[in-house]
Amino acid sequence: MDDTASIYEHEPSFYAEHKKVYPQRVSGTFRTLKWAILGLTLAAYYLLPFVRWDRGPNAPDQAILVDLPGGRFYFFFIEIWPQEVYYFTGLLIFAAIALFLMNAIAGRVWCGYMCPQTVWTDLFLMVERWTEGDRRARMMLDAAPWSVSKAYKKASKHLMWLVIAWWTGGAWVLYFADAPTLVYELATFQAPATAWMWIGILTLTTYVLAGFARDQVCTYMCPWPRIQAALTDEEALNVTYKFDRGDPRHALKRAAALEAKGERVGDCVDCYQCVAVCPTGVDIRNGLQLECIQCGLCIDACDTVMTKIGRPTGLIGYDTDLNIERRLKGEPTKIRLIRPRTIIYVAVLIAVGGLMLSQFLTRDEFDISALHDRNPQFVLLSDGGVRNGYTVRLLNKQLERRTFALTLTGLPGSRLEVVGVDPLADGSLEIGVPPDTTRAVRVLVFAPANAKASGSTAVTFEAVEKASGERIRVEDFFKWPGQ
Repeated sequence: MDDTASIYEHEPSFYAEHKKVYPQRVSGTFRTLKWAILGLTLAAYYLLPFVRWDRGPNAPDQAILVDLPGGRFYFFFIEIWPQEVYYFTGLLIFAAIALFLMNAIAGRVWCGYMCPQTVWTDLFLMVERWTEGDRRARMMLDAAPWSVSKAYKKASKHLMWLVIAWWTGGAWVLYFADAPTLVYELATFQAPATAWMWIGILTLTTYVLAGFARDQVCTYMCPWPRIQAALTDEEALNVTYKFDRGDPRHALKRAAALEAKGERVGDCVDCYQCVAVCPTGVDIRNGLQLECIQCGLCIDACDTVMTKIGRPTGLIGYDTDLNIERRLKGEPTKIRLIRPRTIIYVAVLIAVGGLMLSQFLTRDEFDISALHDRNPQFVLLSDGGVRNGYTVRLLNKQLERRTFALTLTGLPGSRLEVVGVDPLADGSLEIGVPPDTTRAVRVLVFAPANAKASGSTAVTFEAVEKASGERIRVEDFFKWPGQ
C-alpha cells in the first residue's frame, strides 16, 4: 500500500501551477501608445452614453442607445430597426475581416493594444503600482507577513478595483436606457432590478478578469491566439527577438571580456528586462509563443537597456523570421505589407462595407406586404365579376403618424376596397398608420365581368406616403376561375 502511494506521489503531472506575473513599469514609444489608446477607449466607453443627439420629436436624444422596449438601435444619425438585423451580421463580418487584416499586417496587434481585457488589465495594474509599488515592491509585499501597512495597501487596491469595476458595469447598462435618468434612479435606488443585476454581473466579471485572471484570460480563455496561429503567415510582422544580432548572449562584463579575446558576442546582455515588463511573463527570446500578446513593452525595455550600454536599439522589434534568415544570408530585409492575403482582406472589407452602405442609403422608412387569401382564392359574383381578397400590411418605421394612399395597377377596370376605410370624394383610399406600427388591412379587389380571364394576372399594390410622396410597391396575383 505504501509502495503504491509512493509511486503516485512521484508521478509527473500534466498541470503546471500558475505563477503570478508581476509586470514592471516601463516607458517608451509603445508604452506611450498603449496609454493613449487606453485613455481614448475608456473615455469613449464611460462618456458616450451622456452624449446627446437631436432626432426630433418623439425620438430619444441619446447618441448611442439600444432601445430594447422600442425595438431600436441608435448610433448618432443611424437608426436600425428589428427587421434590419442583417446590419449587425454585416458588422460582425466586417469586424472579423478587419481582425484578420490586423493579424496579417502586425500579428496580435488587437490583443496588445485594443482588446478590452488588455485595456482594463492595464488600468488595474496602474492602480496596483500606485498602491503597492513597482515589481520588486509588490513581490516583497506579497511575501511579507500580514501587517497593518500590508492590509491598508491591499484594501486600498481592492477598493479602487471595485469602484472601477462597478462603474464599468454601470456604464454598460447606460447604453440601454437614458443615461442621466438611469444615473438618477441608481443614485436614489429607484432603478429597475435588471439594471442592478447586470451591474452586479459586470462588476464581478471585470473585477475577476482584470484583477486576478489577467494573463490567464489571454492564455487559456481567449480563442483568438489559437485562431490567429492558423491565419498568420511568414510575412506578418510580429514582436521578434533578433537572435542573429543578439546571440550568443552574455552578461555585460562577460561580453566585454570575450570581446577583448576576439570572440564574437551578441548584443543581448541577459538582463531579463524584456521578461520583467511582459504582462504575461513571456521570454520573447524563445520565439513567438501562444502567451505573447504582442504589446511591444519588451521593445521599450530592451531599447532602454541598449541605450544605456551604448548599443543600437531594435534588438527586439516588429520583424519577421524571414528577415532574420535574409540577414543571416547577407541579404537585405523586406517588409511586405501589400501582398495577396492583405489585398483580399481589404477587398472583402470594401465589398462588405460598400454593400452595407448602399443598402443603408437606399432603404425605405416604410414597407408594404400583401398576402392573398388561400380559401377561397376567388369569389364569382352574381354580375359575372370576380373578387379576390388580400391582407395588406403597411409598416411605418418612423416615430410619427403617416398616411398612405393605396392603389392597384395591372388589372384594368378593377375596383379596390379596404374594409373599414371609406374612400375620399375623389375615390382614393387613405390609410393612416400610427408611429412605429404595422397596420394590417383587409383589401378586396373587384374585376368586372368583361375582364374575365383564366389562370392568374400579375397585379401591383402601390402605397404613396402623402407628405413626402415616397412610393413603395409589392407584387401579387389576381386569381380567376377555371385555372
